[in-house]
Amino acid sequence: MLQLNHLDYYRLPWNLTDNSISWLEPTAKCNLYCDGCYRKNENNSHKSLEEINEELDIFTRLRKCDGVSIAGGDPLTHPDIIGIVKLVKERGLKPIINTNGLALTKELLMELMKAGVYGFTFHIDSKQTRPHWKNKNEIELNELREYYANMLYEAGNISCAFNSTVYEDTMKYVPDLVKWAEKNIDKVQVMVFILYRAVNNNTVDFYLGPQKIDMNQLVYNEEVEERTDIKAQEIVELIRNEYPDFDPCAYLNGSEKPDSFKWLLAGRLGTPKKIYGYMGKKSMEFIQTLHHLLFDRYLAYSEPKLTRKGKSMLLLGLIDKKMRKTFSSFYKNPLNLFRRLHYQSVMIIQPVDFLEDGRQNMCDGCPDITVWNGQLVWSCRMEEQLKFGFNVRTYPKNFMS
Repeated sequence: MLQLNHLDYYRLPWNLTDNSISWLEPTAKCNLYCDGCYRKNENNSHKSLEEINEELDIFTRLRKCDGVSIAGGDPLTHPDIIGIVKLVKERGLKPIINTNGLALTKELLMELMKAGVYGFTFHIDSKQTRPHWKNKNEIELNELREYYANMLYEAGNISCAFNSTVYEDTMKYVPDLVKWAEKNIDKVQVMVFILYRAVNNNTVDFYLGPQKIDMNQLVYNEEVEERTDIKAQEIVELIRNEYPDFDPCAYLNGSEKPDSFKWLLAGRLGTPKKIYGYMGKKSMEFIQTLHHLLFDRYLAYSEPKLTRKGKSMLLLGLIDKKMRKTFSSFYKNPLNLFRRLHYQSVMIIQPVDFLEDGRQNMCDGCPDITVWNGQLVWSCRMEEQLKFGFNVRTYPKNFMS
């Protein structure tokens, strides 16, 4: 496996109380089944606007953030989604809707724009039971991705992101998805790969206090024989088959393993026909620090009108050798003086890993923190909170023997 040194990259400064994003779950209802989903689909789970406002109060009291991911379930199934977006916007935060897109129409999009929606993150992958798209592979699903990208592009200045869960049998498509994102770099600002994780009963036992827990009670119990230990480095290695110069600039480490990559971010600059280079760690540090100095919060998403100003970002070459290299590559062709240069993020997320000694290596400083029972908790572990009231602990098999 490819070796990456975490010290070569900028450790994103996000933490529990001062972060780029917070994760709001107004409903657990979803109109689609996705293999690997960590939330139980519940039809009668819509929270009231009063409850949602209380959760936003808790975020405001306990945590700085730049944007709020409105997730679920699928938030577009909530009858008051317009009101939810307004509540987030009224607090001076960026409302980002995380959706499978199934319920999104151009008419609803116009209403959401009036309410102040800042962006969308569409979850699309081949393990969904999506009507009319069943048994389509990741390359074939690019037609659907392009449909949503075009919808937002035509509406104007809305951040567009896509995420996809990566499984052992779909890893091979990652380079093609990164290539597709390049071709649509003028429309798509973020591409995210989430590495498949599930409860793996073969390596550890689960306990709540002294009581051993049967994890079959939870939706993310592993039911099929699939790899649950894909690493971010493997995905970087695959991408380099298509883009040899591909290199991250920033990361979040694991809570138990400082040299692990839980959120691994690459920032690239290019046109729909060519990637000219990558942002280095100094550029990302400058942007995050400057944004915090100006707005007292770390940067989450950026508007398309900003990401299309990649040429101005090349000035960061004064402090960043990667950006100097990008500058040279871009202006090697004098005609590029008249072309737009776009910025695009490629993020790899590696959720919880269970170490050999049973420790749970979570995302240290994870943005996807939500509210439960008045407290901040990991959104990917919410089912444990709902079922048991706490997160379970793990120990190696037969650790008492």
